[in-house]
Amino acid sequence: MRWRCSSRSKGAHAVEPTIMTESIEPLDPSAERLARLTGDRCKAMNAAGRLKALTDKIDEEELAAEAEVFRAISDPFRLAILKLLRDGELCVCEIMTALDRPQSSTSHHLSILKRAGLVRERKEGKWSRYRLADGAVIDLMKLAEILRGG
Repeated sequence: MRWRCSSRSKGAHAVEPTIMTESIEPLDPSAERLARLTGDRCKAMNAAGRLKALTDKIDEEELAAEAEVFRAISDPFRLAILKLLRDGELCVCEIMTALDRPQSSTSHHLSILKRAGLVRERKEGKWSRYRLADGAVIDLMKLAEILRGG
């Protein structure tokens, strides 16, 4: 006997046996896993199809780039640098003085922020001046404040 999903009224589904073969039609691994968890093969097949469509939209390279942004802002010192830069461009010496950190540490953290696309560097003679890359960085910091309840 093989199981078949049949529609009832308004999208409700029932699993009805039909005599087709002696074995149950195998499901793909995702649907099989969902069927074991939910106990409903029909819902599992539908959900697996929906989940497959959703995961097909996820770009792995894009995820990695977005994760790099979140890793960059997850450090309190780097977040402090971003907050300083909200008010405009600063050189490394100003940032290190304001945050009482050594130049090497400050430059290292600025390079991480730059690689993540959060800050831009402008050379002015022997000095490097940094500014926020985009207004979206300010929006991101405001969202963090809202999410934490502040």
